[in-house]
Amino acid sequence: MKKPDLTRIRKLLSGKGLWVAAAACLIAVGGAGAAAYNKAVRQINDGINYSAPKVSESSKPSKYADEKVSSVPKDEASVPDTLSDDPSSEDMQSGPGTDIPISQPNVMPVNGEIIQPFSFGELVRSETLGVWKTHDGVDIKADKGTPVKAMNHGEVSRIWEDPLWGSCISIEHGTGIESFYYSLSPSMTVAEGDTVEAGQTIGMVGDTAQIEAAEPSHLHFAVKRNNEWIDPIGYIDPLTNK
Repeated sequence: MKKPDLTRIRKLLSGKGLWVAAAACLIAVGGAGAAAYNKAVRQINDGINYSAPKVSESSKPSKYADEKVSSVPKDEASVPDTLSDDPSSEDMQSGPGTDIPISQPNVMPVNGEIIQPFSFGELVRSETLGVWKTHDGVDIKADKGTPVKAMNHGEVSRIWEDPLWGSCISIEHGTGIESFYYSLSPSMTVAEGDTVEAGQTIGMVGDTAQIEAAEPSHLHFAVKRNNEWIDPIGYIDPLTNK
């Protein structure tokens, strides 16, 4: 067996030894780095380095999180359970007084000049009779055929023919008030027992009152309160006579 040339080996080591040592170190370092890199990739792929935080049931968002919840307690008594608890229901609207007719303003039966006023119990001279007597109503100038209106809501209590006052109508208005319409045309538009409203036509102006025949065509209008004659114009609201 041939012996190794130790001198030649020493020369090689002295010239190339440094490079060999460096290469060995690089290989070692490179191998360690590659191994570390490969290990990290495997850990990421395998999910080893990622640990998702555990979420407790109490910390999970509720499905009602977007709904607004009032902290004010509900007053069950304030919510009607049935229609009868609703103030606007029919049974809440009924009660005493609901069958009372709605009050209506008084109206003049015809519009015209007062040619003979109420005499308040004083004696005045009648142009037709030529005597002194009380005038218990008012004479309102109006052409023959002019519609005559009811003073107010009421019931036609009587229709009759009087030898002095001609064709007449009376209406009961309640609370002791009764109105009278004299010297009408015989053709009436209402009958006894009819219910009339304020301003409703009940007949026409005529010329049937013989006791006032000397006067121009007019309606004799009178009002009683508790069977006493009162001034009809004073009883009528002037604002409704326009």
